[in-house]
Amino acid sequence: MTDQQNCDIAIVGAGAVGLAAALALAAAGRQVALFGQASAPRDGRTVALLDGSWRLLEALGLTETLDTVAAPLAVMRMVDDTGSLFRQPPVEFKAAELGLPAFGWNIENAALVEAMAAKAAAEPRIRMIPQAVTQITAGADSVRLAGDGFKPVAVRLVVGADGRKSRVREAAGITTRDWSYPQVALTAILSHRREHRDASTEFHTRSGPCTLVPMPGRRSSLVWLVEPTEAERIAGLDDSAFAQAVERRTHSILGALTVAGPRGRVPMGGLSVDRFAGGRMALIGEAAHVFPPIGAQGLNLGLRDVAALRDAVAGADDPGELAALSAYDRSRQADVRLRTGAVDALNRTLLTDLLPADLMRGAGLLALSRIAPLRRLVMRQGLAGGTAAG
Repeated sequence: MTDQQNCDIAIVGAGAVGLAAALALAAAGRQVALFGQASAPRDGRTVALLDGSWRLLEALGLTETLDTVAAPLAVMRMVDDTGSLFRQPPVEFKAAELGLPAFGWNIENAALVEAMAAKAAAEPRIRMIPQAVTQITAGADSVRLAGDGFKPVAVRLVVGADGRKSRVREAAGITTRDWSYPQVALTAILSHRREHRDASTEFHTRSGPCTLVPMPGRRSSLVWLVEPTEAERIAGLDDSAFAQAVERRTHSILGALTVAGPRGRVPMGGLSVDRFAGGRMALIGEAAHVFPPIGAQGLNLGLRDVAALRDAVAGADDPGELAALSAYDRSRQADVRLRTGAVDALNRTLLTDLLPADLMRGAGLLALSRIAPLRRLVMRQGLAGGTAAG
């Protein structure tokens, strides 16, 4: 795409969700400008792409490349390690119960972004502009984007994929509710003596979940939520002591551990918006919703945003028209609020030692372990959400 006047849609933010939106909209025939640096830090963070998300990426021609660096998630195990009086036996969700080979695939975030960026660079309908947008001016028929290093661009729809501090969201006048948790997520890539057998294990502790997610070979990624002071102490350990601390926390389920990649830490918080679109602007990903990494919902919810936006503007001569954006907003309200509320509620029950909360959580785990139809329903809901190719 060489003529800026032919640009239908601009996407601000070139992380995984922004790249997915650019690819999906370009595949639907739109001319797209993508703003931002398409890169991700190598900090030990991985993403578990559930079945619907994987099918979306397959439709975009990405899974053949990703297959070589992703590991299947055939089993998702939840272990109550809170010390509660109502502690229940572990619950296992098996993809085979739904007739699937895997719930999804786990991949390092940086590798995912790298593959998506290469695909976007080869797409003639996508113009990649690595500079940041610093000015957004909305008009009745278009939105003007400006910044250092590029000529101003006028488009009919702006998609905000620019994260928790979204400039697009601010320009659209969309209000937020945000909050913080007394937690920091420690991330790392670890090698281990035992086979993970394609099983992800999530230990529920009083400071939050501690999860080991399979990667190719005898490696797993770690997401460990702890309170900030303890996170500072653990993060300060050398690799050997850090691996030993993780092994103790996870009860040596994978045997001896060794740090096999980068480590990182991320403060935990949440964010929700009152609406998902307005004034020729739409929000996707963490510009629209943020919550703790529980149940592999974060990026998958962002990819559901992408699919919903693609479908909402399909067939519209003007992708920024009120009808299209109203349809997008309606399509995201229930899904995002339900999942945000569920993750927030589970995380908060872990952080309290009040007996009613323990009893409720324990009863829920017991029901999931004993009632197969309920367990399958929960699994289907976790995988649902409309990210299929359509």
